Amino acid sequence: MNKGLDKGSTGGLWLYGLHSVRAALRNPQRNVKRALLTEHAASALGKPLLGRVRHEITSADSVSRLLPAGAVHQGIALLCEPLPKRDIEDVLSQVSDKRRIVLVLDQISDPHNVGAIMRSAAAFGVSAVIVQDRHAPPESGVLAKSASGALDIVPYLQLVNISRALDELGELGFWRVALAGDGEQPLSEAISSGDIAIVLGSEGSGMRRLVRERCDTAAFIPIEKQMESLNVSNATAIALYEIRRAAA
Repeated sequence: MNKGLDKGSTGGLWLYGLHSVRAALRNPQRNVKRALLTEHAASALGKPLLGRVRHEITSADSVSRLLPAGAVHQGIALLCEPLPKRDIEDVLSQVSDKRRIVLVLDQISDPHNVGAIMRSAAAFGVSAVIVQDRHAPPESGVLAKSASGALDIVPYLQLVNISRALDELGELGFWRVALAGDGEQPLSEAISSGDIAIVLGSEGSGMRRLVRERCDTAAFIPIEKQMESLNVSNATAIALYEIRRAAA
């Protein structure tokens, strides 16, 4: 019987896919329990990483039975604990980059979209991704697979109150930019030279009023008039590229 669960039967979380599992095993903060994998996946992962976890060589069908139906696992599943909770100041105090970039996601609930955003965040050196715990996908195998390993690279902070988080970022010196189609200026003109937080709302309901009011400005990405908007993960990638290009 296919359990179809992300939670392991003995407690913990099942991650799957080579990129997700590889990143988890490389992350010293990830408490890993055991892995089930095919011979091919074991060869692709390599002995050094496998040496970190108790593992069993098995069939692809046996791996499938541990996971949600249709999970693209590439022959590997890793049982581990969720990452430890961290706060904003703790995470940002450990960032050595001259310019810190934070993404704040307001009510973006699709784990595939959030995973794609995490992947862009890792590619462009984002310091943290902040979400509200009640309106965002929890840590899961689906999110980790969509993030292609980025969940174990970029801190994913699930906080109680997004508005309070933006207040804290302001106190830490971050320039807070709401990315919205009706923004006041193009993003290229809104980018500051210091630490910056980009705030994005869901594609459906958009950004909540109280969240937008906590931002210093609102900016838009110029697109052709025949298209109303961009997918939020695409908009994120463009915004991050623009920020990094402006600093080059």
